[in-house]
Formats: sequence, C-alpha cells, structure tokens
Amino acid sequence: MNDIAHGIRIRPGSLADAPAILDMLDSAVAWMNDRGNTEQWGTTPYSQKPGAVERVERYTTENAPYIAELAGVAVGALVLGCGPSPQMPIAPAEEPERYTRLLVSDRRHVGLGIGAALLAHAAEETRRAGVALLRVDCWAGGGGELVAFYERNGFTPTDRFLSEAWPGQVLARRIG
Repeated sequence: MNDIAHGIRIRPGSLADAPAILDMLDSAVAWMNDRGNTEQWGTTPYSQKPGAVERVERYTTENAPYIAELAGVAVGALVLGCGPSPQMPIAPAEEPERYTRLLVSDRRHVGLGIGAALLAHAAEETRRAGVALLRVDCWAGGGGELVAFYERNGFTPTDRFLSEAWPGQVLARRIG
C-alpha cells in the first residue's frame, strides 16, 4: 500500500470492490448531472446501464484494479490494463503500454487529490512493469475540463476520436 497526502492509501483492488466502484460511478453521474453535464455519462445511474455491473466485475478480475481509501473507506478507483478497452475505437500503441481503463473518485471528497494520487500510482505501476508509455482516454466535450485535468497530471493529448456521438481524447504520458 502507498501512503498519500490527506491520509489516502492506495491498495490493490479485487472483485469485492465492485459494489464500491459502482457506487462511485453512480454518484459521479449524479454529480455531473447536478452541474448540467448530461452528455458525458448520460442521466441513468451507471449501475443501471446494460452490462455495467459485468463490465466493472471484469475490470476487477481481468485487469489491475487499485482502490484509494480514506480512513478505510473506498474513495477512488483506478483500473490499469495493457491496452484500451475493446469497445473503444482506439488502436493499441505500437509499443508496450499500460492503459488507464477507469478512474473515478467519490465526489464527496473533492479537492483531496484522489484522482491525481491514483494517476501517480498508475505511473509508478507502469514504471515498475518496465513499460515506458501510460495512456488514457476521456470525454473531450464540455469545456475540456477533463482533458485539462489529465494535462495537469503529466499527460499530453494525442488522438481525438468519436464513439457514436461521444467526443473522446486519448492522452499519453511517457514514464522515465
């Protein structure tokens, strides 16, 4: 486990964390909707979308999940894979890579740096694996706030894509 600022600890995740991850995703949808963002993830709670529960369960069993905890309570989740999700219209890199398949934090703890701590952990796990490329994709709509978040955390925009009507951005970070 890693100790992070504000008492946040990061530990490996497992299938047992799927309900907490789904709760975080549901609260993220509500939080976005409360701020007028209905385009990024829609208005239906994530856990009620077709295939969502199975997708999160797959993420926790077929990839490398990590959970950020505050006082023993899950407050963030990161899932690392070896390439983009198969359902995304993104080609794998032409070199070994780690790919952030999921990053979510409990919106009740905004401002503690949970997402940044999880991304720093992803960089460390990528380095530990001897891999030099860490990539992520995100929603590129709205005012570009999410793309800017990843840029503040060391990522550089590479390819834009459209998944149905959802505008996306791939970002990359070189791990030295």
